[in-house]
Amino acid sequence: MAKTSISPMLSVRNGAKAVEFYKQAFGARELFRIESDTGEVVAQLAVGEADFWMSDESPEHKNFSPESLDAEFRGGATVRMVMVVEDPDADFARALKAGATTVSPVTDQPYGWRVGRLVDPFGHHWEIGKPLQ
Repeated sequence: MAKTSISPMLSVRNGAKAVEFYKQAFGARELFRIESDTGEVVAQLAVGEADFWMSDESPEHKNFSPESLDAEFRGGATVRMVMVVEDPDADFARALKAGATTVSPVTDQPYGWRVGRLVDPFGHHWEIGKPLQ
């Protein structure tokens, strides 16, 4: 019997560009990818042992990217990714170098985590951190 898992699927504009960003920013690997004749992409990516999906938005299926939500609702997203890593400072810096923008820098939090928050070029928010020992 297959192990149960839940993986988020991020909606983006320009899926091919998003795949390249996630590879550069987070060291993601492509596990699966299909591309339509018109260039829309659906891909499964993995960072370490964690996987997620991303696809070009499809408003006809009520599948919107944060960029569309931003235009319609003045910002925001429906999901925030939390990525737990060994070295949050290094991974955060790598994502910034690849084109992400800081929401809050990596700092030690009073609730026992070292974490920072950034937004990728496609409008998705990522918290990158680890529990403090």
